[in-house]
Amino acid sequence: MQPDLIIRGANLPDGREGVDIVVADGLVQAVGPRIPAEGREEIDAHGLLVTPPFVDAHFHMDATLSLGIPRLNRSGTLLEGIQLWGELKRVLTVEAVVERALAYCDIAVAQGIQAIRSHVDVCDDRLTGVHGLLEVKRRVAPYLTLQLVAFPQDGLYRSPGARENLRRALDMGVDLVGGIPHFERTMEDGRRSVVELCELAAERGLMVDMHCDETDDPLSRHIETLAAETRRLGLEGRVAGSHCTSMHSMDNYYASKLLPLIREADVAIIANPLINITIQGRHDTYPKRRGMTRVPELWAEGVPVAFGHDCVMDPWYSLGSGDMLEVAHMAVHVGLLTSQEAMRRCFDSVTSVPAAILGLDGYGLEPGCRADMVVLDARDPVEAIRLKAARLQVLRAGKVIAQSPPRRAELRLPGRPSAVALRRG
Repeated sequence: MQPDLIIRGANLPDGREGVDIVVADGLVQAVGPRIPAEGREEIDAHGLLVTPPFVDAHFHMDATLSLGIPRLNRSGTLLEGIQLWGELKRVLTVEAVVERALAYCDIAVAQGIQAIRSHVDVCDDRLTGVHGLLEVKRRVAPYLTLQLVAFPQDGLYRSPGARENLRRALDMGVDLVGGIPHFERTMEDGRRSVVELCELAAERGLMVDMHCDETDDPLSRHIETLAAETRRLGLEGRVAGSHCTSMHSMDNYYASKLLPLIREADVAIIANPLINITIQGRHDTYPKRRGMTRVPELWAEGVPVAFGHDCVMDPWYSLGSGDMLEVAHMAVHVGLLTSQEAMRRCFDSVTSVPAAILGLDGYGLEPGCRADMVVLDARDPVEAIRLKAARLQVLRAGKVIAQSPPRRAELRLPGRPSAVALRRG
């Protein structure tokens, strides 16, 4: 049978170079050098990087692209953002959620993202965001995998009705159990919320993704409870702690106890470099804390770490473009992750690692995997991060669904080339 598509001469994230990728029936059929076949369509990668798609492991799609409604976050703080979101929720409509979320999904796909885990607020008794994002999930399913987390933004106990609303959202088809223990009124309420939410997930056979310790307070240690409950309830491999920024303020002795507990529980950590670096450290004068969790130490312990975009043009963050390479780029800088190995791991943290955390079936570039991939205007993962490389082609099931031109500039300089590209070679 003639292949539908062959990508010729590709470099892969694992370091293989000059590789052909054969696609038929929406699946990768063969991967290797100079495969003797002729496809109905062929793309010559010319030694550029072909990668499985980007995966955003942490996002808030119910709020995206709502910047300035009803007003701007003047302080730029987490708490004012939550206050603003509370004002917006009162006038939010399903139609507005759907319109903005679909517009963001268009942006995400153009940037090579094909899977997003989005938290959706359940503290609105109308469950407006839930209704909206379930509709968006249905509409984008052919080209974007959307996982939804039932998220009690205002606190499981702090917000009246949140516990019942969360269960209603799960009954409606929301995929995961979420929480925000550090936003409860007391540490004890936070601890109890982790226990109750993990028990609910175990009862329903669901995964957990909990906002944990998104604070500079080194005594906010709900990730410890999350890991302990994961082991007690047999949830290993199904739980993620997101943000975990208090870890950057903990003393090393306590961290030396905490990190093995996280590994033993097989809990994944999801950091959000763009947002963590702008939200945290707000009470500091100088020196200011960086705000991101202990990525290299988690890596050394064997804990999977993914990076999320978290926000794009919403009450918490006025910037963002849906670019997971920008997320990795920030992680490299704020985490001092500048060795070649560390930068490649940062690339993995926006591709293969979050794909595993989300449990995506058929992800990868091996025979039998779905033919979902991105051709980048870069030769390797480090160059891709350096340039935040253009997505030349984005493919879903072997078909191009988005494409962009390479970044080039014309020059009018005497004695110099007529054009210049940022990519070397």
